[in-house]
Amino acid sequence: MKTVVIADDHQLVREGIRALLDKQPGIEVVGEAADGVAAVALVKKLAPDFVIMDLAMPKQDGLQATRQVRKLGGPTEVIILSMHARPAFVQQALRRGARAYLLKSAISEELMAALAAAEQGETYLSQAVSEGLQDNWLSLQDDTGSLALGESLTERERQVLQLIAEGHTNNEIAALLTVTAKTVSKHRTSLMAKLDVHD
Repeated sequence: MKTVVIADDHQLVREGIRALLDKQPGIEVVGEAADGVAAVALVKKLAPDFVIMDLAMPKQDGLQATRQVRKLGGPTEVIILSMHARPAFVQQALRRGARAYLLKSAISEELMAALAAAEQGETYLSQAVSEGLQDNWLSLQDDTGSLALGESLTERERQVLQLIAEGHTNNEIAALLTVTAKTVSKHRTSLMAKLDVHD
């Protein structure tokens, strides 16, 4: 049984996520928090497999709370569920240790895919977030006058980036490119380094 803590300052959102997860076999919601401080305290106490966290919360925002959760060193993976799609928010969340970033407009299948990816140690970005990041990286490369994105990435990295933007998991990308999931993971790590997505 995989355990989840839900952290969002809106009770209606927490109830909606709980209702969705309660329908899923093998998942148990073990706690809820209305602010970042309470979220970190619950994670410290319960050591859940996942914490689904909003960014905009009182007392301590989701970015600070994510950093605190990762500093605890436990098994908990952070899934950000936010209304903020700006690449700067996504990049900050990933830098602080979030495993996945979804928009609140995401469909339930995306949330379940994010949980599955996080369980495998993979990073998951919803399709809308991936497309926003890709557009941002392209514009940053053009604006700085440095190498165009296409010139700085290998052909395989461009293929992997496109498939990530389309919302595919590592396993799906591996099947599409007829390589192993481990190879895709290496390309993803290389992309993150080249595109400065996380430290």
